[in-house]
Amino acid sequence: MEGKEEDVRLGANKFNERQPIGTAAQSQDDGKDYTEPPPAPFFEPGELTSWSFYRAGIAEFVATFLFLYITVLTVMGVVKEKTKCTTVGIQGIAWAFGGMIFALVYCTAGISGGHINPAVTFGLFLARKLSLTRAVYYMVMQCLGAICGAGVVKGFMGKTRYGALGGGANSVAHGYTKGDGLGAEIVGTFVLVYTVFSATDAKRSARDSHVPVLAPLPIGFAVFLVHLATIPITGTGINPARSLGAAIIFNKDKGWDDHWIFWVGPFVGAALAALYHVVVIRAIPFKSK
Repeated sequence: MEGKEEDVRLGANKFNERQPIGTAAQSQDDGKDYTEPPPAPFFEPGELTSWSFYRAGIAEFVATFLFLYITVLTVMGVVKEKTKCTTVGIQGIAWAFGGMIFALVYCTAGISGGHINPAVTFGLFLARKLSLTRAVYYMVMQCLGAICGAGVVKGFMGKTRYGALGGGANSVAHGYTKGDGLGAEIVGTFVLVYTVFSATDAKRSARDSHVPVLAPLPIGFAVFLVHLATIPITGTGINPARSLGAAIIFNKDKGWDDHWIFWVGPFVGAALAALYHVVVIRAIPFKSK
């Protein structure tokens, strides 16, 4: 078929010369071969009467439930052993978190967008990707799902054993200050939310239509890498629902002493990523032949 639109839809590279990338691809002519979705309204009361709205919240609940169940159970399996050599270790924990995000985002992206994290939802809200109504609803369902997921793990492990092993709750490790923990959470969440924006950006989809990149893959990989870096510092939160669910079910001082860090840090990191996306990324016009 002829035509620019069909080339983009099929992911074809119509021209023999190498396709420009980066800023070179953004300054060729006045044409645009992508469509930016319109900004979401701040408040959308009509959503409250739509079944798709509630279905999306259920998807977020189930996804966050499964996320906490698998990841906290993995953490428990590592912590209970005297030597990490007989367990999957820190690398295995990081793979569990990253792998579950990859799988769950893939499964729920077409239903709810696959947020599974209040910080991601907050960042997307600031960038006007969804309404306040939906953002608050998602955050509530994510937190409820996380609490239930951690609760099931406690049921499997038993109250005494679960408490002795720390319950997978986040806290600032010995030798690090609260400022260190806060900084780790801010930067880690920035990496995650920045990756979310980049992987789902309309300009990238058009420019790289010939490259079959699955959006959940870089998002899951970002979670994996952040966990490798920050598990020794905070146990890696970057997800307030994950931290809240584990803290509520664990319900000891260790889980609550530094809990504010795992809300303030991710929300600040998400806000910075949203600001960077709106001011820097979206401000650069993308044009192609």
